[in-house]
Amino acid sequence: MSLSIGIVGLPNVGKSTLFNALTNANVDAQNYPFCTIEPNTGVVPVVDERVDVLADMCASKKKIYATVSFTDIAGLVKGASKGEGLGNKFLSHIRSVDAIAHVVRVFADDNVTHIGALDPVRDVDIIHTELILADLESIAGRKDKTAKAAKSGDKDAQKEMAALEKCETHLNNGGLLSTLALDDEEKKAVAPMFFITLKPFLFAANVGENDFKNLNGNPHYAALADYAKKLGADVVPFSAKIEAELKDLADAERKEYLKDFGIERSGIERLAIAGYKLLKLATYLTAGEKETRAWTIHTGDTAPKAAGVIHTDFERGFIAADVIEYTKLVAAGSFAKARDIGAIRLEGKDYIVQDGDVIVFKFNV
Repeated sequence: MSLSIGIVGLPNVGKSTLFNALTNANVDAQNYPFCTIEPNTGVVPVVDERVDVLADMCASKKKIYATVSFTDIAGLVKGASKGEGLGNKFLSHIRSVDAIAHVVRVFADDNVTHIGALDPVRDVDIIHTELILADLESIAGRKDKTAKAAKSGDKDAQKEMAALEKCETHLNNGGLLSTLALDDEEKKAVAPMFFITLKPFLFAANVGENDFKNLNGNPHYAALADYAKKLGADVVPFSAKIEAELKDLADAERKEYLKDFGIERSGIERLAIAGYKLLKLATYLTAGEKETRAWTIHTGDTAPKAAGVIHTDFERGFIAADVIEYTKLVAAGSFAKARDIGAIRLEGKDYIVQDGDVIVFKFNV
């Protein structure tokens, strides 16, 4: 399972620069609108020190981190829902991702073209309006067909019609569907629509490289943070300029470079962590001489469901699982010592896998 995040925002807010830094790609990041026309996608490993430690402990031949897929979607503009700036094409790309990272520039730079004066809340509203209009257009196209089926007595169509009208009212009032309370039946009814504003989202605030030591001292960042709070969304600060520098540095140099700005983790790590939280994802680990690997699951997944991430046969033939918390395994020093002191538990089909569990599955097919 790979987390897919679409990077969206107005032109020239730092989307492609961020993408270049995160993936070491050579995406055109020139300072003019629409330089990114086709979406650029890169799969980025989420460096996890737990994988590193276990790989060393088990003398693993290889280690595999969890991954995040970032898609750089070209800058939207006012009127995108009506096709302005090739907007319809861009909007269709957003529908395929799991979550949206809305990049917003919150620092002034006379050398970077911007639409009007710097105003992050206005910029966010422009994008949200276009996404709302796109979803309203989708509803309008669907309602005629659904209404005919509903009038004929089709119960499923009636449920869908009611859900569509509820969504339509919320959108017409300027609300994102992610802020609308939908019950399970309503969610099921509208799921085939792939509504853009129903996707979970966060804000990636492109700050000045010297802003990290006092983020709230930047009034533009403070305004965005206050706006995001009202929407129940997280804000992940990053500096596209810093990220661009990091990609050419060795690990030790990266840590020292980040420390100079008062940062512990890079933008990719903080975005990945926020993305996992946003989508209620967790990581469990497997470790051995062959490989040490991080596996991504949904929070609340049972042991058989988690086993199925490795292979469907593991879920189908699940018998039990040997489980130990990462910290306990590291403290023991090896699986053998952990077993000797009784730190490894045998769990069954009802066990809810926790983030950081190290697991050996037993199965029979």
